Amino acid sequence: MELPHIGKHCSEKTCNRLDFLPMKCDACEESFCSYHVTYLSHSCPSAYKKDFQVPVCPLCHVPIPIKRGDTPDIAVGLHIDNQCESDLSNAKKKVFVNKCSSKGCKIKEIIRVDCKDCGMNFCLKHRHPVDHNCIGHEEAVRLKRLEALKKKAKQQSSSGSGSNSNRQVTNGQAFRNIQGGMSEDEALARALQASLQDEDNNRRQQPLHTVPSGNRNLCRLA
Repeated sequence: MELPHIGKHCSEKTCNRLDFLPMKCDACEESFCSYHVTYLSHSCPSAYKKDFQVPVCPLCHVPIPIKRGDTPDIAVGLHIDNQCESDLSNAKKKVFVNKCSSKGCKIKEIIRVDCKDCGMNFCLKHRHPVDHNCIGHEEAVRLKRLEALKKKAKQQSSSGSGSNSNRQVTNGQAFRNIQGGMSEDEALARALQASLQDEDNNRRQQPLHTVPSGNRNLCRLA
């Protein structure tokens, strides 16, 4: 005796079985028999809404947290580019070491792209002089000289004390006094000359120490 008004037919097209205790899929909300209630058995089109999985980085094997609805491939790609600590990822990052010198640009290239005018390195986007507001050869040389002088002054300030510190003060005062009505290039040249002259004078003024030996005194340099 059939009771068609009791129960429901399975929504799987290949089954259509009358089940007195049908179960409802929580993803597609269709009714199925006990054989086809799982996502895989009825090829549920809405299974992705309930199937939450955390992707794992294929290089460092670290789980990557993602927001619901985001594509795992994009999250894994961003992780490999920015946070992955594997050897393969680090080797890839070391390839792009030539950072663009243009202000505000963070692009790095595999090879150097030097400007023929200023000699600075730029990315492909800013390689032309017009694109990076090229300062020209003379200005680039002036900046390099200024940077060299600053570097030398910094090394002198951290290398010694006493007579060295006095010499540094003298060099700084000389640089300020020389720069008065001159251009920066001329002032840098004069300052370098004064620095070398101070070093030569200090070497000449080093005291002599005597060492007693019998009835005679022998001189030796400190």
